[in-house]
Amino acid sequence: MDRIINVEHLTTGYGSTIIMDDISFHVNRGEIFGILGGSGCGKSTVLKNMIGLSSPMSGKIWIDEDEMVNAEGKDQMRIWNKIGVMYQQSALFGSMTIIENVKLPLEEFTNLSDEAMNAIALMKLKMVGLEAYAELMPAELSGGMKKRAAIARAMAMDPQILFLDEPSAGLDPITSVDLDHLIIRLSRSLGVTFVIVTHELPSVFTMADRVIVLDKASKGIIAEGKPKDLKEKGKGSFVYNFFNRIPQEEKSL
Repeated sequence: MDRIINVEHLTTGYGSTIIMDDISFHVNRGEIFGILGGSGCGKSTVLKNMIGLSSPMSGKIWIDEDEMVNAEGKDQMRIWNKIGVMYQQSALFGSMTIIENVKLPLEEFTNLSDEAMNAIALMKLKMVGLEAYAELMPAELSGGMKKRAAIARAMAMDPQILFLDEPSAGLDPITSVDLDHLIIRLSRSLGVTFVIVTHELPSVFTMADRVIVLDKASKGIIAEGKPKDLKEKGKGSFVYNFFNRIPQEEKSL
């Protein structure tokens, strides 16, 4: 398959502390790819490296043939125009209307007229079912609607890849599954690649084509594949317990 992201020999952490050591994986164009693992294993750190918010200790990250880690200036801007990001807390600006929030990337990175930017922003809001709420403030939206608005903003520049950090966090089960199906619909209709950091197993089984599982103890990737396959394999292993929600046996003192 056509690869759109290649992560090669990535070592990441903070200070002298290594969180993930020499990991490699890839993401195929058009798939919904999940990054999973227990709390504190480094999922969000790896995501920050992939979107250029922080630099790894070593390794390479290729975004559609452009190398992210050492990119600067115009090269970095070219890569950033290929991606959109939805942060865990939505990160909408509370003093701006929803449509103004969605317009922000267009104002920053294009020379379009205000009329054109409004039209594009409204179109993106329509894609996520929020066109009727364009003039409301973020405080007037539910948690699920804020997530949808954040996805609309992430799509403003027509990115090839959307990175979502814990999209279902804090949502009730019905709102969560509605968001899952929105992501599937956007992926299939637009051909957008999704990279999703999550620990919500129902969402993983609903929408992820393929996942990797990060492990804090080994500082590496301990599983890769289709979620349903990983759930059925390796009985008694950490991966099997993870996907089947089986508690680890307590070690005797």
